Amino acid sequence: MWQRERDQMVERQIACRGVTDARVLDAMRQVPRHAFVPPESVDCAHDDRAMPIGQGQTISQPYMVAVMTQLLELEPTDRVLEIGTGSGYQAAMLAMLAREVISVERVPLLAEAARQRLHALGYENVVVVVGDGTLGCREYAPYDAIIVTAGGPFVPETLKTQLALDGRFVCPVGPREVQHLAVIRRTATGFQETASIGCVFVPLIGAEGWPEDAKDEG
Repeated sequence: MWQRERDQMVERQIACRGVTDARVLDAMRQVPRHAFVPPESVDCAHDDRAMPIGQGQTISQPYMVAVMTQLLELEPTDRVLEIGTGSGYQAAMLAMLAREVISVERVPLLAEAARQRLHALGYENVVVVVGDGTLGCREYAPYDAIIVTAGGPFVPETLKTQLALDGRFVCPVGPREVQHLAVIRRTATGFQETASIGCVFVPLIGAEGWPEDAKDEG
């Protein structure tokens, strides 16, 4: 049943809308999305929308997960930093495509639940860290790719400093109501930034994001 649901999700929501990276599509067919949503939401786990997972957070729309992952241009040898673990679904996707994933979550309850879930499902190359995601995780830097799964008012400068040369960085940026995906690459002469599609994410809370009181407004 679940395999059919995932196959249909990829065919109807993702591949037909311009996601072409074969490795990304294959990972989305394999990662059990239903295992990353609350029990009461399992039957609609593959719907074309973001879904609440508790603590004011969401699991992103499948299409958005695919787009952001494709923009990272991941290689099997890459080390990836994810900001916003949530339920762990995006981390599982990254784990299928990269050598190592460091995922930072500000809510301890979500971090521990995601850590246990990922371990139980066999994703052993993911390290979940509790902390302010806008400050990254210097312990494991530099990173070949960085992905932020919450919307901030600007691209956190601290995260940019943790990006390796030729590294790729995808981050939702803009007002709380609507953002766009900023796509950044670090070159020998600095950072090149382009804008991708529009999106809507929960607020990125932290020292280089929105203040704490913004969490109830996203």
